[in-house]
Amino acid sequence: MQKALRVAATSIWIILLVALTLRLGFMWEYRQIHPKQAVSVIPFLFESGNIAHSLATGQGFSSPFRVDTGPTAWMTPAYPLLLAGIFRLFGAYTFGAWAAAVLLNILCCTLACVPIFYAGKRISGVGLGASTAWLWAIFPNAILIPVESMWDASISALLVATILWATIALPDSERMRDWCAYGLLWGTALMVNATLAALFPLLLGWLAYRAHRANRPWARRSAAAVVIVMLCCVPWTIRNYRAFHHFVPLRSVLGLQLWLGNNDQTQDIFRGDLHPIYNATEREHYIAMGEIAYMHEKRQEAVRYILSHPVREAHLITNRFISIWSGGTPNPVTDFVRTPSLWFRFILAFNFLVAIGALCGVIILFRSQNAFAFPVAVFPVVYPWAYYLTLALPRYRLPIDPIVLLLTVVALRQMTYWRKRDVAQSTAPKRRRRI
Repeated sequence: MQKALRVAATSIWIILLVALTLRLGFMWEYRQIHPKQAVSVIPFLFESGNIAHSLATGQGFSSPFRVDTGPTAWMTPAYPLLLAGIFRLFGAYTFGAWAAAVLLNILCCTLACVPIFYAGKRISGVGLGASTAWLWAIFPNAILIPVESMWDASISALLVATILWATIALPDSERMRDWCAYGLLWGTALMVNATLAALFPLLLGWLAYRAHRANRPWARRSAAAVVIVMLCCVPWTIRNYRAFHHFVPLRSVLGLQLWLGNNDQTQDIFRGDLHPIYNATEREHYIAMGEIAYMHEKRQEAVRYILSHPVREAHLITNRFISIWSGGTPNPVTDFVRTPSLWFRFILAFNFLVAIGALCGVIILFRSQNAFAFPVAVFPVVYPWAYYLTLALPRYRLPIDPIVLLLTVVALRQMTYWRKRDVAQSTAPKRRRRI
């Protein structure tokens, strides 16, 4: 019986089945609570859905604000193109389109169990891999966000988990095609989520260093991966140059995000009042100036504010740091005490424990001199900085949450080991001292 339970607990197929069941169950419950017409329209009334609608109706990659504003480089093209394909198949703003988009998100979040399972297995055995996959299967953020958010976070989570697995597996490969496949994986990821670009040079540099330490050729292989990534991005960059006559390698929206998070009207909790999608004055200003000039102006205003208000800026960055790691609120303790919702309390507590666990996991990996400490730690240490400086929304952390949970399991396993060791030492018979 114990052997059968152990086999079941480490079966990736059982983990996938549980993960899929939980997400489909929440999708069904969400649909029961919200009217059919509401879920058919409201989730798509944001930038990604508006761009997808423009694509599906033959107007090109444009108009992120539900009105005709011309070409845009608001985000990289992969996810809006997927949504546009769904609109073409099921109709724009229909229940079928919502169900298809949610099922796509659920499928991606469920499949993320696979690469994180094998990444954990490679780092420290099947126990770590299975425990991480189980934790991801029941992680509330990874159950709620795929249903509630029509953005790229779910696909990004699958890609990030795959990138981690590929990064720690690649040092053992001497085949050029594997390095090219690694570049293709990164190119695909950047076309889905441009924020991941900050991680690519760090992880590729680690791979080159490992190959150099092992006296293996690395220069040509690293160069091949870089070339493949560039080839994936070049068509989009060319399109942006033709549309705007400016060099926009991935996306243009950084200036606005920086300004929304850093101006004299910025609140501790982002409310979106100044965002052009809600604010008619800002939207008209955006249309009058054009996207590139508007983003440049907002970036300059934000930088001036940051430099002239260091104390306020430190406060805002601290709030965003707490929001990213608490599940979306800068006041997790107050909200935990005041909220009547047990479910919300559970989410806050889960996110708090995961954040502490990830920090402990990073420390444990480096103190134990684990060979994979650097590529695992890079994700939670580097990736969130883009949001500490701009905006912090709950979905922004989901792409790196598989790695965050892996680090949490590392900490839990180490704590269990220490506990067992202390118990063994306390119960061991004391040796008699020789006279």
